[in-house]
Amino acid sequence: MGIETESWRQGGDTSWFTHDRFGLFIHWGLYSLGARHEWLMDREEIPPDLYRSKYFDKFDPDLYDPAVWADAAADAGMKYFVATTKHHEGFCLWDTAQTDFKAPNTPARRDLIAPMVDAFRSRGLRAGLYYSLLDWSHPDFVVDPSHGPLRNAADKEALNRGRDQSRYAAYIRRQVQELLTGYGDIDIMWFDFSYPQRPGGKGRDDWESEELVRLIRKLRPSIILDDRLDLPGIGDVITPEQFQPRVHYTRDGAPVVWEACQTLSGSWGYHRDEADWRDADELIRTLIDTVSKGGNLLLNVGPTSRGEFDERALSRLSDIGRWMKRHSRAIYGCGEPPAGMATPPDCRLTYNAETRRLYLHIFAWPYKHIHLDGLKGKVAYAQLLHDGSEVALSGLEEWQAAHARNVGLAPDTLSITLPQLRPNVAVPVVELFLK
Repeated sequence: MGIETESWRQGGDTSWFTHDRFGLFIHWGLYSLGARHEWLMDREEIPPDLYRSKYFDKFDPDLYDPAVWADAAADAGMKYFVATTKHHEGFCLWDTAQTDFKAPNTPARRDLIAPMVDAFRSRGLRAGLYYSLLDWSHPDFVVDPSHGPLRNAADKEALNRGRDQSRYAAYIRRQVQELLTGYGDIDIMWFDFSYPQRPGGKGRDDWESEELVRLIRKLRPSIILDDRLDLPGIGDVITPEQFQPRVHYTRDGAPVVWEACQTLSGSWGYHRDEADWRDADELIRTLIDTVSKGGNLLLNVGPTSRGEFDERALSRLSDIGRWMKRHSRAIYGCGEPPAGMATPPDCRLTYNAETRRLYLHIFAWPYKHIHLDGLKGKVAYAQLLHDGSEVALSGLEEWQAAHARNVGLAPDTLSITLPQLRPNVAVPVVELFLK
């Protein structure tokens, strides 16, 4: 019996999610020892037995203090987190009963997920768990030519003798059941990923996705699921990765809940030598841009193998938090502006429908004025958000009337007069109180 698409399409509770807007992604595993990309096992075609012998017995996160992680996330203004419980390498960060390839059997000697969940919850963040559908180390995961360290092995056919993808799908279900029954009420289950369009790739039949979703909904009816199980119409959140959409995501012409998942640099896992780190101002603009299109931002940190956030990550989270301290109400509870409302050049608009406040995020500080088409007579008050100082409003009057044709202003344009000196914040915001 198949899933009835319409009844499962919005199975989870996304009301809190679309309010909170900003979350932390955490990618942590054995690849943090290699410190050169979370896909190093695949990229360097390291066989599973060699990968395990090289890294497994050396994973010792002796500096791991999840309270420090939770503090950094909360201070940055993040409201939820999603942490890898198992990435494509197959290594598990919790005390699963399904395999010995897990953190308690390393020098870590403990479940690393439980204290993380507790620490983040204690700071008021909701808990999400990431689970890779791929597993390059599992003996029943069928080797295919698309992904994995053995994809180019000359003896792939021999390697696959005795492997049973259905047994692996049952392994997924058992592990997911552990995760959803061992850590309280988990808010998000984030799966990664399907690739049926690639040669020999895997999708819904390989993961037995319908049966998996039924299990999840039985255990946690309100949990949020992402869209990577290769089940069209199933998934509460669309998850574009490492790019910014131009508009609000839609499905069949209707807007849907979506989340941009992005990194601080080019890798998800800890990468010691990576130099192309994004600066905090650009990350803040990315958060604003995402919310202005009705989306969430899930921003990733890859901890070191000793269990710390890299100082580059901490610096950026701190800078984001400095901006969020004074501007968070232009993010929380906000989304895209009302239909038909024009955004001025070099700006973004976010809107809180409950408070009827419009937020003008100014990416490039102009000389004196910003013009808002169609808003004359519709704004009661305006202020710079960082310090609550009044911003002057004017309609098409005096100087505007004399020069309206040359400056291209329509009769319904509202102009605001800004201070000549740009405020010393990453992105200045004007808060407009609509009538």
